[in-house]
Amino acid sequence: MTIRCEIVSQDRIVYQGDVDMVVLPGAAGQMGILPHHSPVLSVLNFGIITVKAGGNEEHFTVAGGVAEVQPDQVTVLADAAENVEEIDVQRAMLARQKAEERLKEMMTEDKDRYMLMMSALKKSNLRLQAVKKYRADFKNKDLI
Repeated sequence: MTIRCEIVSQDRIVYQGDVDMVVLPGAAGQMGILPHHSPVLSVLNFGIITVKAGGNEEHFTVAGGVAEVQPDQVTVLADAAENVEEIDVQRAMLARQKAEERLKEMMTEDKDRYMLMMSALKKSNLRLQAVKKYRADFKNKDLI
């Protein structure tokens, strides 16, 4: 028995398929979703979505959004989402470096810009942590 899972970011469908289980970073904590789950609507935190299908796992970073759970389908509408295997590590490291530099130079009076830079830093750190944890080619490398 499976449940349909769709992960959609603002610019593309990141994942689509029938799965055994989905683990989401909900606002109240990690949520494990199995087929025939009760309907739920949840805000998503920055974190990792794990999709389990046929004994395999895929991991996706998600930078906020919402998840709608129905008994036969999980739909994630993410502010930003990416398969961990597709993360460009050099780009993520550069984004982290730029965000850190801008935060050092910034005056805290501009709260909107400050929050934007903090979000960029949080997103780049999430991407690098996910790569280090889930990608075999980076498990023993110092990215963070």
